[in-house]
Amino acid sequence: MVKQKSIIDIGKMKESGEKIAMLTCYDYPTARIMDSCGVDMILVGDSAGVVFAGYENTLPITMDEMLYHVKAVMRAHPKALVIADMPFMSYQITIAEAKLNSGRMIKEGGVAAVKIEGGEPICDTIKAITDIDIPVMAHIGLTPQSIHRMGGYKVQGKGSEQAERLIADALAVEKAGAFAVVLEGIPQSLAVRITESLSIPTIGIGAGAGCDGQVLVIHDILGLCEKYSPKFVKRYAECSPIISAAVSGYISDVKSSRFPAAEHSFN
Repeated sequence: MVKQKSIIDIGKMKESGEKIAMLTCYDYPTARIMDSCGVDMILVGDSAGVVFAGYENTLPITMDEMLYHVKAVMRAHPKALVIADMPFMSYQITIAEAKLNSGRMIKEGGVAAVKIEGGEPICDTIKAITDIDIPVMAHIGLTPQSIHRMGGYKVQGKGSEQAERLIADALAVEKAGAFAVVLEGIPQSLAVRITESLSIPTIGIGAGAGCDGQVLVIHDILGLCEKYSPKFVKRYAECSPIISAAVSGYISDVKSSRFPAAEHSFN
């Protein structure tokens, strides 16, 4: 029987040099499929707000909406390590509220860990959550919940001062107890420096091949998100035309009375 991956298993993958494959997921059938393929980690991302719910960015999605997606994914009983994104304003107000909401993801949602955006300024929160035995994945670089401060989705760490700040962020979140850190939208040379500086795994998204693992949004790799197409995304399928063809075929069959046929009807 294959056991569920733990944060210890993920840490050993870095030690052994085995690359870590991570994808986002928001629903039961997709979780079943990707888990059967052997994905190492599943992130129930706040990106659901954009690719699933149609919001313009990740900021509007709520704790209750995130818990809905988390529970749907966990009903597939995945063997992958499942991490829940903490939505905007679920952990920034007070440490007590951050602990409570993180606990809801574990207790009500059933995941093994939570993900929190931010570097040094959020380290007290990371430590407080890990101190109550909730594993935390950190997220630095381009942090989508900070788009207004950053002026949009822009590559971070290009200048030497910004690069040094990100290295300090990475070391700080590791010291605070994070078991891994997502590096988003940073130069690949900087991602290599950070990866070599840390004992915890780095998971890249738009950070080059030098990270310990990679994560992408499932709708992006399937060609289902038409709002944007970042440079770092590789499309492994174009599912939108396939779905369109199926829907168009159904409509045509209904209009022409070809469906339902005798084999689809009861006597």
